[in-house]
Amino acid sequence: MRSPSSTRTQFSIRTATVDDAEAYARTHVAALHETYANIMPREFHDHYDADLPNIISRRRAALSRDDGVTGWIALDGRGRAVGIASSGPGRDDDRPDFELHHIYTLASTHGCGLGQQLLDASIGDSSAYLWILNDNPRAERFYVRNGFVPDGTTALCGPVWHSRPMFRMHRT
Repeated sequence: MRSPSSTRTQFSIRTATVDDAEAYARTHVAALHETYANIMPREFHDHYDADLPNIISRRRAALSRDDGVTGWIALDGRGRAVGIASSGPGRDDDRPDFELHHIYTLASTHGCGLGQQLLDASIGDSSAYLWILNDNPRAERFYVRNGFVPDGTTALCGPVWHSRPMFRMHRT
């Protein structure tokens, strides 16, 4: 019997469209809950549940803009959204290169290679940077395995994220 991490499940990954806004947003919020269940306080999760209609509207608007930011959606064999990613021009003044805004996958897909497939689709082997929340060792290991290293830049998240510390990683 093979372990989940030794089997590579195929998912359909494509550029997200305006029609995907609701599935994208719902997957994003569900993955936030799963990813940060033991890191963030209950108020964080309550905020995202209450704000879901606005998140859907903002995602719809983001997917309709032509600003160089691309959203990606991963579908399982039944056509259900199970992962998302977003990438585009860098937003940090000192890092004008490409930015990976986020990758989130549902916990049910962990170990199947979906995160890697989303990373490959969203930034390929380009130089890029990203921000990662402190105390998220699973994500940090994933990015290190993909050539990212901390660049020494740190910041605090905004109030919704309870001003938690984060750090920047880059890959050349």
